[in-house]
Amino acid sequence: MKWYKKDQHFLIDNRVIARIIGYADLTGSDTVLEIGAGYGNLTRELAERAGRVIAIEVDPELAQSIPHPGNIDIIIGDALKIELPQFNKVVSNLPYSISSPVTFKLLEHDFELGIIMYQHEFAKRMVAFPGTKDYGRLSIAVQYYADVEILETVPPGAFDTPPGVMSAITRMTPRTPPYKVKDRDFFMKFITAAFSQRRKKLRNALLNNAGFLGIRDMGAALRKLPAGLIDGRAETIPPHELAIMADTLFEEKG
Repeated sequence: MKWYKKDQHFLIDNRVIARIIGYADLTGSDTVLEIGAGYGNLTRELAERAGRVIAIEVDPELAQSIPHPGNIDIIIGDALKIELPQFNKVVSNLPYSISSPVTFKLLEHDFELGIIMYQHEFAKRMVAFPGTKDYGRLSIAVQYYADVEILETVPPGAFDTPPGVMSAITRMTPRTPPYKVKDRDFFMKFITAAFSQRRKKLRNALLNNAGFLGIRDMGAALRKLPAGLIDGRAETIPPHELAIMADTLFEEKG
């Protein structure tokens, strides 16, 4: 039997697959993107209900094992490197090692709904709120683009090979950002800097990342931010407050 990478956990529990299909609320007008199709266990069920399924699988041997009825298009390639085709729903059991970059690549596209399997710990970080231990850069970045919720947890036994952790099925619904920022790229860099040293005050985290943010005189820039916020930890600050501070610092670049 061929050996697969540690993060390749193929979903084999038909009850879980059926629930995923139900969450996706598929119709004949849907074009579904599946990343990491594996043996096609989920792909087959998607094809029964959707108008078209685009299955991406990096392993040519696995891709050849996927049934190929008329409404399944199989793309052999790395989802991080190829241009994604048009789709309106994404339904995937993602390889866990690429969860973050694939998620943000998906969020660059216009789609209606995502039903996606992640490691449970990763999913908890995506849905976390300020003041909780899981709240951080990932929470803010994902929630800027979409509403996210955990629908259910999935035990290791639902997979071949079983992962060493619990998994979670999530619903992701893209929407207009709930607040505005002057520059999205800078905002994402700002929250990366803010959470780079979780145990330190936000002031110190930003001072230590002045070069990363492109700010020559961070000390002077920080005097323009609310002392009550920058003397606390980033994990306690709501996203819209962080956005306001990012906009202030953006004006200090150069």
